Amino acid sequence: MKELIGLSFDALTQELIAMGEKPFRAKQLWHWIYNKGETDFSKMTTLAKPFQAKLAGLYTVTHPKIVTEQTSVDRTRKWLVEFQDGKQVECVYIPEADRGAVCISTQVGCAQGCRFCHTGTQKMMRNLTAGEIVGQFMTARDSYGEWPTPTDETRYLSNIVVMGMGEPLYNFDHLKTALRILMDGDGIAISKRKITVSTAGMADHIPELADLGVKLAVSLHAPNDDIRNQIMPINRKFPLKTLIEACKEYQRRSERRQFITMEYVMLKGINDQPEHARELMELVKGLEVKFNLIPFHYWDGAPFEPSSNNAIHRFSKILEENWFAAPIRRSRGEDIMAACGQLKSAKGNIDKG
Repeated sequence: MKELIGLSFDALTQELIAMGEKPFRAKQLWHWIYNKGETDFSKMTTLAKPFQAKLAGLYTVTHPKIVTEQTSVDRTRKWLVEFQDGKQVECVYIPEADRGAVCISTQVGCAQGCRFCHTGTQKMMRNLTAGEIVGQFMTARDSYGEWPTPTDETRYLSNIVVMGMGEPLYNFDHLKTALRILMDGDGIAISKRKITVSTAGMADHIPELADLGVKLAVSLHAPNDDIRNQIMPINRKFPLKTLIEACKEYQRRSERRQFITMEYVMLKGINDQPEHARELMELVKGLEVKFNLIPFHYWDGAPFEPSSNNAIHRFSKILEENWFAAPIRRSRGEDIMAACGQLKSAKGNIDKG
């Protein structure tokens, strides 16, 4: 049977028309799926029983299965979720005092091979569908009981960061559909200003993110091509000059000239010296950016060591003295391997082909 989660509103409408139903039924069904979070057609009480039965015979509404759920001492929560073909990904909820962000994945594994990233050690298996991307957020809502969609500011799952497993812009078509579903005001209704998409540097799709209205984060991690080539293979295809030009085009096309967050993992003796900070400032001239300095989270077999606290604070001070915001990210969920660069499916992603 066909899965309804992940169909665009237009595609859902066409499915119902093909069934002989009136187009207005699509809005009713959309509301039940994405506003109420309902997966059982028989409980969609505003739909006539014959219509419920027709739907149940042709379609499914499925949230990803939670294989494991872990909660950190700092209240970060991580899920290993499984899809219908048995493939698995991890997603994370990062709480603040009265809100928080759900970090979702776009691929099973990752093909980027960034040398500091634990996820990159896992074989790339496949792209996620739009429904599987959206489904991770819906599973998070299941876990926190946050259905129906809150209509005020009381929601805890308030933001989305597409920073989990995989490179989002290598799965751009499915990502676009998923984001439009997540932002739709009649359903899950996450504001576009509360969604951030992170990329390792796939420059050719970066400007298109401006058309969606979402925020951009770039996994930069190096001030020059020599260093970036060593730690991020994608830089050989999209070197820094190309990447920076794409970022400028994103800001030209953005409604409000969005600030870009430059993510920067601090690696001891590799990219953490004062001269690297000065190179960074030269690199981003002409852009409105803020830096996010990330302590490296060691994982077994990692080829790097974390920068010292002194080195990180010295680096931050140089940037901030030159009017760049450069906060040092506080590690969250490190005790359950939920911190930046630590996500990796523990099992189940066996290539049977």
